[in-house]
Order: sequence, then structure tokens, then C-alpha cells
Amino acid sequence: MSGIGARKALTPRELTRVGERLSFVYLERCTVHREDNAITAEDAEGTRFIPAATIGTLLLGPGTRVTHKAMSLLGECGAGVVWVGEHGVRYYAGGRALSRSAALAEAQARVWANRRTRLEVARAMYRMRFPDEDPAKATRRQLLGMEGDRLKIFYREESARTGVPWHGRKYTPGDFDSGDPPNQGITSAAQCMYGVAHAVVAALGCSPALGFVHSGHELSFVLDVADLYKTEVGIPAAFDAAAEGPIDVGGRTRRLLRERINDTGLLDRCVKDIKTLLLPGGEDAEVEDAADQVNLQGDGGAEFESGINHGVIW
Repeated sequence: MSGIGARKALTPRELTRVGERLSFVYLERCTVHREDNAITAEDAEGTRFIPAATIGTLLLGPGTRVTHKAMSLLGECGAGVVWVGEHGVRYYAGGRALSRSAALAEAQARVWANRRTRLEVARAMYRMRFPDEDPAKATRRQLLGMEGDRLKIFYREESARTGVPWHGRKYTPGDFDSGDPPNQGITSAAQCMYGVAHAVVAALGCSPALGFVHSGHELSFVLDVADLYKTEVGIPAAFDAAAEGPIDVGGRTRRLLRERINDTGLLDRCVKDIKTLLLPGGEDAEVEDAADQVNLQGDGGAEFESGINHGVIW
């Protein structure tokens, strides 16, 4: 078994390449295998080839089987792998992704651990979503109320734009088909955005659990990041898909969303926005180009080499 430092270290510049990838690929009822440097998806209709290095997130739906060789290749390429339920609306598990450095994770932990800076990040997230409002003095309760009001208005505006009737947000966990077409689309869009956001969060080495708006869940920060683009990308795609008819709204939403994520360069924006929120220098801050190694913490912020005995008894 190879040691932790056996893999080639990736630089921060290479990490941002996640922004240049295909946002996500959803597969179901097929066998996922590897052939050379491509992922293959085989079903009764034949075999499709997908270059692994172009994948941001691979969503594996019901009926999929994946081989060890395929997972090995996806891991080498830094692609996120997420196991999801029917229509992609339940998140079951995710595979590890790109980063070897703890720089962004440590920056995230610092601003999260202080209540004042944690609230400042939450306000900054709101400002990213609604730049025409100034939440500088808003409390958390006020932020939640402001967001709720803006979403209600936005749902009504999307209904008027597309002509799709809107009767409020309704989703029954485990019962996707019980929702009307726009609700099915919104649910599908949300879960796809969670997968995409998780891939970027993991690729940058951040903690999915340390959220600034959401709390108490292993994916709190993923939900925070995904919500940044809810009104700009996710909800409009859902209403546009619902406007085309009530059949296969979830599938149409995923396809529309994938196109819009790629057209708008959303993955690259995710990288920049996360750095802006967490690092003192914002998106232009340099992240330390750390080797793929583990150090030991000492006093006063010092670090020592691991893998050797630091005992003082001779």
C-alpha cells in the first residue's frame, strides 16, 4: 500500500481547474467502468464514453454499478462522485475529491469558530445573492426573514414569466411524484446544485459541515454554497422545464441546469466566491502550495515534520 505522499501534489492553480469542467453527469441503470482514461456507461442500448478529466461531479442514480477501476480513475482525476436516489433527489454518499492542502479548511474553521466573523460571512452570502440590499446590520433572524420574502417574490415572478401556475413550495421527502411540475423541477434543481457545490467544496479542501447559514448537518456549507445560485440558476431552470409540460420535469431540469451551469462558468464562480468568503484577501489571495504531506503541530504556531520520532529520551 502506497504512503500518503505517493501521489503527485496538486497546486492551487490546478485546483481551480474544477471550474473548467463539465458541471455534472447523471447516470442510472447502467454499469460504470473504465477504458483507458475514459469512464464508460454501459446499458442495454450500448456503451457511452465520458472523458473522466472533464467531469466535475458524477451523480450515480438507481440501478448503477461502478467498478473499482472506474472509481480509481475518478479519484485520480479529482472528480466528485455522489450516490443519489430516484430522480437524483436524495443524497446518499459522496467520494473524496481533489485537494491535498488544508489551507482553505483552516481559513474556514477560523471564521466559523468566531460568532462575529461567522455572522459576517452569512451577511456576505446574502449580499452575493441580493446585491441591491445591504444586510450590514441584520441579525440572523432578520436575514432569514429577508431571504424568505425575496424567495416568495421570486417564485411569483418566475410563475408570471413562464406562465406556470404557482401554489407555493411543497415537497414531501421520499415522494417526488406528489409535487406539481414546478415543485418537481425545483427539487431536482436543488439536489443537482447540492452535488455540484459539494464537488467544489471538497475539491478546495473545505469542510462540508461548517456552515454559516445552515447548521447541524454534515453538508451545511454545501447547502450554503448551493443556495448562492438558487435564484439565478436553479429556480429559473426548474420553471422553464415545467413550462415545457408535466412529463419528465426532473430530467429536463437536470439537462437545462447542466447547460446553464456550463454556459455561465458557474463552477469557476463557486471557486472564486468560496475564496472571497473565507480568505482575508478574497478571490485573489494566494493559497499555500502545500505538498501532499502531514505535519505535526507545535507550540506558538510552529510545525514539525511527521514520520519521525520526536521523543527526548535517548
